[in-house]
Amino acid sequence: MTAATHSTLFPPVPDSPDAVLDGLDPEQREVATALGGPVCVLAGAGTGKTRAITHRIAYGVRSGVLQPSSVLAVTFTNRAAGEMRGRLRQLGAGGVQARTFHSAALRQLQYFWPKAVGGELPRLAERKVQIVAEAAARCKLRLDRTELRDVTGEIEWAKVTQTVPEDYPAARAKAGREAPRDPAETARIYAGYEQLKRDRGVIDFEDVLLLTVGVLQDRHDIAETVRRQYQHFVVDEYQDVSPLQQRLLELWLGDRDSLCVVGDASQTIYSFTGATPDHLLNFRIRHPHATVVKLVRDYRSTPQVVHLANGLLSQARGRAAEHRLALVSQRDPGPEPVYGEYADEPAEAEGTARRVRDLIDSGVPASEIAILFRINAQSEVYEQALADAGVPYQLRGAERFFERPEVREAGLLLRGAARAGGADSQLDGADDVPSQVRAVLGTRGWTPEPPAGSGAVRDRWESLAALVRLAEDFVRARPAATLSDLVAELDERASAQHAPTVEGVTLASLHAAKGLEWDAVFLVGLAEGMMPITYARTDEQIEEERRLLYVGVTRARRHLSLSWALSRTPGGRASRRPTRFLNGLRPGSAAVRSGTASRGGPGGVERGPDRRRKRGSARCRVCGRTLTDAGEIKLMRCEDCPSELDEALYERLRDWRAEQAATLGQPAYCVFTDKTLLAIAEAVPGTEAELSRISGVGGRKLDSFGADVLALCAGHDLTSEDASHDASEESPEK
Repeated sequence: MTAATHSTLFPPVPDSPDAVLDGLDPEQREVATALGGPVCVLAGAGTGKTRAITHRIAYGVRSGVLQPSSVLAVTFTNRAAGEMRGRLRQLGAGGVQARTFHSAALRQLQYFWPKAVGGELPRLAERKVQIVAEAAARCKLRLDRTELRDVTGEIEWAKVTQTVPEDYPAARAKAGREAPRDPAETARIYAGYEQLKRDRGVIDFEDVLLLTVGVLQDRHDIAETVRRQYQHFVVDEYQDVSPLQQRLLELWLGDRDSLCVVGDASQTIYSFTGATPDHLLNFRIRHPHATVVKLVRDYRSTPQVVHLANGLLSQARGRAAEHRLALVSQRDPGPEPVYGEYADEPAEAEGTARRVRDLIDSGVPASEIAILFRINAQSEVYEQALADAGVPYQLRGAERFFERPEVREAGLLLRGAARAGGADSQLDGADDVPSQVRAVLGTRGWTPEPPAGSGAVRDRWESLAALVRLAEDFVRARPAATLSDLVAELDERASAQHAPTVEGVTLASLHAAKGLEWDAVFLVGLAEGMMPITYARTDEQIEEERRLLYVGVTRARRHLSLSWALSRTPGGRASRRPTRFLNGLRPGSAAVRSGTASRGGPGGVERGPDRRRKRGSARCRVCGRTLTDAGEIKLMRCEDCPSELDEALYERLRDWRAEQAATLGQPAYCVFTDKTLLAIAEAVPGTEAELSRISGVGGRKLDSFGADVLALCAGHDLTSEDASHDASEESPEK
């Protein structure tokens, strides 16, 4: 939940420019009043960066220094842009444009295309992956779903880094980027993809930026028209800009320096899309006279949460780590972070659901609780555990609030009731706006008490209940408001994508949680192989995983829980270990060798029920009989004893083996035998050491296939970055 939606009140518009500055701390006030020249705001998590830059824009507008129509504020998600528009409206600066890079570029491209090129702008391709598949087929290459996604990600990366197909292999190697396929093959598919788009007269999202850059570079008259329109630029989340977005920003600016950027290198978590913190870190080099303001007062999290966050970064390495900001909590002390170790993943989910239930019973609203995980595939077990515990939940990254069918229907009904006024019989006896809203929505499923359980019925009720609460808050702030006024407010919020709060525990990936906050956060699945993710191999990839965990920690205001499971399934081998990022921070762990780690607090350790079974090196782990058959020893169980087989993993391993065998031109058993695949699917190893202990996995095969097998065992489908691609509009816009 963002700070904007955390408060359900409707604050009055400040009555003067000076009133806009009320309540800002000294550093935020420096940002708000620095209206001239380049400004760089280095803002740590929870330090009020959005507050600072929106008050800066509003102060400039209200004081007459900035014209609303001359300001363009850009960010990376529709949600963030909507929040910014909502805040500016509340501050009396509603005429300012706040957009994503893509939407701002698309608007300009649609306007100038007839003049620059002629005719209408080509339509946006609806399914990029399908065109990639056709391009691969024309190259006589067959890609499965996973490979399609990988290659599509590579094409997107190439385009945002302004790399043409023939230069892709060299650019990939220079960037140290691991290719999902042979780079030459990917380059051929990329070239075929571009040709197919030209043949069909369509463009993709990356083309929107590329074409806008091309028009502004080639047509100086159009570039000057844009620069006359926009005199002042504000860029939020500047650590996430790609080279292509930076080039577009430079063309918008021209030779001016009326620019304010805000970001935090320690929250760079989208490098796989081409994002780089270099532009933020080099800002002072490009603009030697820039005003640089550091925001380190953390208003979000307790000292205990901030201490852990600072400890995580104290162990970080690399250029971004050199510019880390040490946060200083401004809140009263709270509980220590709680660390939970569980025997297996279902036990972890059940334990988490119990603790969530306890928090709700103690008075923490369900909407103020989040369960965050590394990849979306981890969601299902928590959905089931919460449903079993009778806890409502919502999935982050689902459709936007105002696009939900029940919300759109409710808006139409409320608009009709407002027009009808006293002539609407369903409003009989409803004397105030909240009563009128309850009466109207009561015909579509809203009731004073929520329905039991979860699912579609509960989701629908939660949406309608959010509208009822919004009406109650609206009238508390504006007692004289009418139903028509509320409908106008809903229209404004829909336009700004400023959604009301929906009750229910949030389930989200760490990438999707960026920019949000809750009173209580549960970080789950924090075991090696998942955090850091198995396919993070280089030092920089490992550091990005650390930053991702940092983002997760800093989402919590007061309650923070971190947990991991020693095994994937009940009865499985307890071979996993907690993430290395918590070494020296969690109780009982050794400090990192460098000695730079901050010690964590004395928080308690919660252990779930132990479901592990004792097992000997050559005895059946089920019945205990001594094993002599080589195949049984490999499986560590009798042939006819019950299997712990993860069938879904086994099928993925078989499919993967078939592809490897076809590539190598060898029989499938030359990759791994059936018995070895069964052993892997039963043991579900989490590290190379664990995988190497399985009979049939020698050193050569470990080198050749180990990374892929461990990725599959970790629940990953071998995509380039599946969690972030699934973040919908909550991750950088595609």
